[in-house]
Amino acid sequence: MIIIPAIDLKGGKCVRLTQGRQDAEFVYSEDPVEMARLWEEEGAPYLHVVDLDGAFQGYPVHADTIARIANCVSIPIEVGGGLRTDEDIQAVVDSGADRAIIGTRAVDEPDILMALVRRFGRRIAVGIDARKGMAQVQGWVKTTNMKALELGQAVGRMGVQTIIYTDTEVDGMLGGANVQAMVEMCNAVECNIVASGGITSESDISRLVDACGQNLSGAIVGKALYEGRVTYKALTSAL
Repeated sequence: MIIIPAIDLKGGKCVRLTQGRQDAEFVYSEDPVEMARLWEEEGAPYLHVVDLDGAFQGYPVHADTIARIANCVSIPIEVGGGLRTDEDIQAVVDSGADRAIIGTRAVDEPDILMALVRRFGRRIAVGIDARKGMAQVQGWVKTTNMKALELGQAVGRMGVQTIIYTDTEVDGMLGGANVQAMVEMCNAVECNIVASGGITSESDISRLVDACGQNLSGAIVGKALYEGRVTYKALTSAL
């Protein structure tokens, strides 16, 4: 398992949102590329990059910035947000991203997802964002009638190797991770799970490691790192 710093892009800046709300934005850096370098220097082996404007608008907005991030660090990055066409995904892969994260399309176009997995293999990850156990799409704006666990099982059967599972109710709240939700997802599927949402302290990491199965491969941390609630070194010490 690894700790993965998050870089969320909005308006060309590195920001964090509270529970994914556009009206609850705080800017942490004017230079996302420099922030990527910082996390690499801190020892991060991987980065999670999200085009928030792309997620809300339905198409990539920060393609140039993402390409610059991929080219300025030696560690791999995964990218999500607004990847609604095959061309968008190909462009992200061509820009140097290790994984492209599909969210809305995994719900709306399962047949397309299967084709993408055949085409790109492990480089396709699925982001499952959930509130009270129900999958959300379109930048967390719309809550579907599909249970997150059922979606996880469905994409696992399609050959998806990695799921990024976010509890949107705790994301950005600095109140701790929803460990039970992560345990349920890890138990429901065989693919790798990356936990996201609310991770604030070493104890959150320890609880996730102790409670989840071996398919918990990573944990994404954002606001707690940016606000100095915990250091990257302290989080890794809890692994």
